[in-house]
Amino acid sequence: MRPIKKNLAVDAICILLMLLFVYAAASKLRDYQEFKTQLGQSPLLTSYAGLTAWLIPFIEILTTVLLFLEPTRLAGLYASYTLMVLFTAYIIAITRFADYVPCSCGGVLQHMTWDQHLVFNICFVFLSLAAILLYNREMPKLFFAKDQGKRRKPVTE
Repeated sequence: MRPIKKNLAVDAICILLMLLFVYAAASKLRDYQEFKTQLGQSPLLTSYAGLTAWLIPFIEILTTVLLFLEPTRLAGLYASYTLMVLFTAYIIAITRFADYVPCSCGGVLQHMTWDQHLVFNICFVFLSLAAILLYNREMPKLFFAKDQGKRRKPVTE
């Protein structure tokens, strides 16, 4: 894949992730009381519902900012990957080991079945991983390509 196509792929994935996280955070904050109540019904998060109800949207918004800013994009991709792995692990745990499964997802995502939601999350795990791999492969080449054939002058003060 040529560098421009790799950059476009990374940019496209970052845009998808930003849309996902902004939408998810806004949905959770818009229906904060319902989100908090549903987290309180989760057998895994009951004790931490209050903290988690603020922390998850905050982390989603922070991740969006990291993805948006070029100097922090790689950190944002790692944060995205980590969030999506955690959300996916939560879905697996809650659907396999809990008797009652509340849906604390916001917006359109709450209308998915758990299996659909699991597939959706796994797709975003792989998209995040693909963007990390493409970003890591391409960025050093772009950085060093600028300096090829040029000698840097020492910085003097």
